[in-house]
Amino acid sequence: MPEATRTVVMTGATGGIGLEAAREVLRRSPETHLVVLAREASAARALPRLREISPHVSTVPADLAGKASVGTAAARVEDLLDAGELPPLRGIVCNAGVHLSDALHTSEDGHELTFAVNVLATHLLLRRLHPHLRASSRIVVTVSDAHFGDLRHTGGIMPPPLWQDPESLFRPGAYPRSHKVRSGGRRAYATSKLGAIHLVHEWARRLPGGVDVLAYDPSLVTGTGLAREMGGSAEFAMKWLVPVLEATPLVDTPPAAGRKLADVVLGHTNAPTGSYIHRTKAMRSSAESYDADREQALWEWLEQQT
Repeated sequence: MPEATRTVVMTGATGGIGLEAAREVLRRSPETHLVVLAREASAARALPRLREISPHVSTVPADLAGKASVGTAAARVEDLLDAGELPPLRGIVCNAGVHLSDALHTSEDGHELTFAVNVLATHLLLRRLHPHLRASSRIVVTVSDAHFGDLRHTGGIMPPPLWQDPESLFRPGAYPRSHKVRSGGRRAYATSKLGAIHLVHEWARRLPGGVDVLAYDPSLVTGTGLAREMGGSAEFAMKWLVPVLEATPLVDTPPAAGRKLADVVLGHTNAPTGSYIHRTKAMRSSAESYDADREQALWEWLEQQT
């Protein structure tokens, strides 16, 4: 096993496509030291599977539902980098996310939980760690074609996002009938993924040359467990209908989606900074996702939280 010469920090690496991607990165890039940010119990379960492939794996406790926890985790990574206990930082992968059954759950700081984990935690982590990135580096943020909210991309399962000012979006109960599965939980998820794309666009404007940030959309993936929180028809479709499509190019299993995410992380998928990558290639995200005024407003609100 070669000595580690580069560090990649990753959230959402303890299950689903994230775990598969993490294993693939370690397999294909044995010089990578992977730092997994996760709750301790989840990290303990995933660590043996990762160390089957490489000894260059460490974990840092983090609960993405709390600003203090994200800050403590980022500070620990900074300390390890500054002390030379980790090789230079070359990648950050923000793959963790939640999809809840309503839009009323709150984070430790009182923010709506979907937005707190899917948007705020990503920004806080990048805000702390991006100065340590060396050229050439990649930041990858996992998003979703749920942000389109149309029949073509979601089969009608997901409602369209409902964008508002950031202060409202981060407040529990931001949507009409926020207590409902579709109009609350699923709409919060779709809107948060739109917000994550807005965030990628704004970071792309601000990062120095040699540090790219990309939005990665795995599209439909079976067996991730995400549908358990979706409820209703979405849970039924993900359990019984979508697996029938596994034999087609329309749907991926977690190992297949993980390989594609690893391609993006390792730079095997070519795309300019700020791109939206749908599975294997860069394409345009929704027309709504290109709004510089929204992106600036979201950035300013998020900066207030730091």
